[in-house]
Amino acid sequence: MPRSRLFPRRTAGWLVGLAMTGAAATSFAAERSFPFDSELMLDAKPMKGSKRVPVIGIGPRGEATIDLWCNSVEGQIVIVESTITVMTGTKTERTCDAARVRGDDELLAALAQATSWTRDGDVLTLHGAKTLRFRQATN
Repeated sequence: MPRSRLFPRRTAGWLVGLAMTGAAATSFAAERSFPFDSELMLDAKPMKGSKRVPVIGIGPRGEATIDLWCNSVEGQIVIVESTITVMTGTKTERTCDAARVRGDDELLAALAQATSWTRDGDVLTLHGAKTLRFRQATN
């Protein structure tokens, strides 16, 4: 085969290999960019009559403390590439109005249904049945 016909095949093979290496590096970079060891605040306004907004504290190994609209819960966050799994334990039993209790339940359900995540700067977005946006807490 003439040399001029082999070059495009070799180039194409090299480019495919490079793309696969780049995809693996991107995957690794995405996992590394998950905001472990940080505190994230739900991108939402406080409920009427309160200043409280849900906050997730994430430890270096994915251990999580989730302060909901009313109650709190301990949990674990597992990250594999762009996939996320949020597991939670039993929530505390503080006395709150019905709207806040309902908000707690809705947020816990949305966290449990989260399947993937993306990060853009200080904004972490969880994707699932409902999209949840969290911002890096600034204390």
